Order: sequence, then structure tokens, then C-alpha cells
Amino acid sequence: MNIQEAFNTAAVDYDNLRRILIPCFDDFYKTAVEIIPGDGAAPLKILDLGAGTGLYSGMVQSVFPNAEFTLLDLAPEMLEKAKFRFSKMGKSPKILIGDYVETDLAGSYDLIISALSIHHLSDFDKELLYQRIYDALNPGGIFVNADQVLGKTPDLEQLYRQHWLDSIRAKGISEEDLKAAQKRMEYDRMATLDIQLRWLEAAGFQNVDCWYKNFSFAVFGGSRPPI
Repeated sequence: MNIQEAFNTAAVDYDNLRRILIPCFDDFYKTAVEIIPGDGAAPLKILDLGAGTGLYSGMVQSVFPNAEFTLLDLAPEMLEKAKFRFSKMGKSPKILIGDYVETDLAGSYDLIISALSIHHLSDFDKELLYQRIYDALNPGGIFVNADQVLGKTPDLEQLYRQHWLDSIRAKGISEEDLKAAQKRMEYDRMATLDIQLRWLEAAGFQNVDCWYKNFSFAVFGGSRPPI
């Protein structure tokens, strides 16, 4: 099974388990939405990389009802869930099926977002992607990445993993769901927060920052300078 097949298989129950598998769910996503600047009525052009079921982009759409979304993901079954989510809000985002490592990000976006996706890339591909994201943003545009990061020491990484395991077990996750989540985690290729912030700065982003962090869950990004 490859990563596309793994997430297609997970599509049916994916959203139902989010609040269990992300122990800090509310603060994590709340920050990822609140950090987006601008008037809620602004007609933003937004690209969601690894959009999945549209969980994050749907939250942003509810705050920015005039935004136009492009959802890119390699798992068609996930994107079907996203289309349904948006249809309930009377919206029809542009849907792109593909691997964003290879897909042309051509366009000019006011906002590029991603949630729990980029950590599947190699460090080399992460760094290249951050440059491509910068190039695809309009001047003054912002990139927000709500993702998982690696502990910067082996001891910290062990702490992060144990805390996550203890937290989801305390929430009553079944052994079947835990095993399925751990199977998907085999595709994780996380990098530390520090190195990713440096990659963003090297790509040209300004005001690079981490706006939220809870163990391995972090919301970070930066903006492209205005003209």
C-alpha cells in the first residue's frame, strides 16, 4: 500500500477521529484560522496543499465566505469528502488530484495553507516546496502550515510520541483505530520546527514565526513581502 492508497482507505472515518488523534484539535485549528489576516469579506484566492477532506480549508471558508479555493490532494476519496463539505456551504472549490511535489502550482494566491500533510515529504522536497509556495504567492500573501514537527533531540521526540499515545488512549481510541493511525504514520518524514523556519526564511518569507505549538503539533509560516 502506498500513501495514496492509505489515505483513500482512511477517507471514510478520517474526520470522525480527528479530535482524538489531534489532542490539541481546538487550539491547533483555531490558531491556524485566526492567524490569517484580512477582512472576512475579502475575495481571497486560496490554495490548500494536501487538502484531504477539506477540514482546514472548510474552517477558513466559513470565516472568509468570499474566498475562492483550489484544493489539491493525491487521494480522490478524500477530495470527494471535501467537495461534499463545501457543497453544504453552497461552495464549489476547484479540485486538483495530484502530488503537489510534482504538480505545477502556477497561479497567484493570496493565501496558501496546508494541514498535516507536508510532514510526509523528504526534507529535500520540503525545502523545495517552500520556495515554490513563496513563488506562487502574491506580494503580501501568507503561507500557513498546520503540521507535525520532529522533536529537535531524540529525548524530545520520544516525549512527543509518548504524550500523543497517552493522550489518545485517554480519549478512548480503539486498538483498531490506533493501529490504522500508526500504519499511516509509517509515511511520516518529519523535520524539526527550527530547520523549517530557516527554510522559509531562505525562500524569502518575512515575519516567519511559529504561532502555536503543542508537543509535535505546530502552526507556522510567513508572508511574502509586499511590493
